[in-house]
Amino acid sequence: MKKQKIISLILIFFFSLQMGYAQNYDESKVGEYQLPELLVTESGQTISTSEHWETLRRPEILKLFENHVYGQVPKDFDDIKFKITKQDKKAMDGKATLKEVAISVTRNNKSVTINLLMFTPNKVKKPVPMFLVINHRGLKTMDVTRQNKDGFWPAEKVIEAGYGISGFDVIDVSPDDKVKFTEGILNQLYPEQLKMDNGMRGLGAWAWGAARAIDYFEKDKSVDATKIISVGHSRGGKSSLWFGAQDERVAITISNESGNSGASLSRRNFGETVDRITTNFPYWFCPNYRQYANNEDNLPVDQHMLIALIAPRAVYVASAAEDLWADPKGQYLGLKEAQPVFKLYGIETDLHEEMPIVNEQVILKHMGFHNREGKHNMTPYDWQQFIKFADAYFKKQ
Repeated sequence: MKKQKIISLILIFFFSLQMGYAQNYDESKVGEYQLPELLVTESGQTISTSEHWETLRRPEILKLFENHVYGQVPKDFDDIKFKITKQDKKAMDGKATLKEVAISVTRNNKSVTINLLMFTPNKVKKPVPMFLVINHRGLKTMDVTRQNKDGFWPAEKVIEAGYGISGFDVIDVSPDDKVKFTEGILNQLYPEQLKMDNGMRGLGAWAWGAARAIDYFEKDKSVDATKIISVGHSRGGKSSLWFGAQDERVAITISNESGNSGASLSRRNFGETVDRITTNFPYWFCPNYRQYANNEDNLPVDQHMLIALIAPRAVYVASAAEDLWADPKGQYLGLKEAQPVFKLYGIETDLHEEMPIVNEQVILKHMGFHNREGKHNMTPYDWQQFIKFADAYFKKQ
């Protein structure tokens, strides 16, 4: 009996491995797919001008993503207050000013507080552009004492380049946990969303939190609130794209290795799939998204349409060569397939048909891309490329 139990456990183990690694990593097996029309409305009207894009097609696509992927992101609340809880004008050996800001939002007599951490460079005497990180890696990653210097949030390098750097822990708005994700704005401020099949869940909540950070930046004279740069890695990169697509106050949207349901095309049979992501992380998306597991062809949108919603503002997509789960080529194609909307605004991007070689950065007007060597992470190398892109973009304005 004991032997049979051991054999059963072994079989379950190997079956689990097979299920977990059933994803395709062979480009020759991707197969053919057809993307939804980017510039044709649901009624069949072809979009040929930026005006028609903004009034007809863009609102449609936003609504489709709300209803089928990320859920609504409510914008109503009763009150918002900002309090600087700590300030150090001689941080980083005098190179920066540190501010810790409590952002308290109230709705229906209930309140949630987001703790925003930020550094601004002291050498720059005018309002600075600000990198805003949607951080799912915990507070240690953004250690304001700088005893822990994590390459994921290289504050010193950003300050030296003349930019501000900020971030908040997603736990303040929606914990990155299958059970606890409601313990924030969802059960306190917007409980009605949890009853809706197209209601906001984790990724939308993080985007909501990022928007509240911009609300504060608009009040802070040390920040140029017209030059906010949203940054997210992996799941944070998915949220960064959704945030940048919705909130037109974001000047540059950066997605670092966001993969499936981020920058990568869902219809490509490569790496992570809608089935795997909605099985493992259902709390990131509205419940409606699950119906497209192994059914991507019926999804009314694909991720190039999400990137297109950012136009005519700037977008940067970063990948890592060994991160096949996130499908680097699919992310490049997501960016490339968004180009027709940028062209409506007279922005000629002309990304090459083939993805750039590893470690080669592409900087075009309003679009950027790189695929660095290495694995799934956000590194000082990635940040170096983000800063180069921001430098180029803001100089062109």
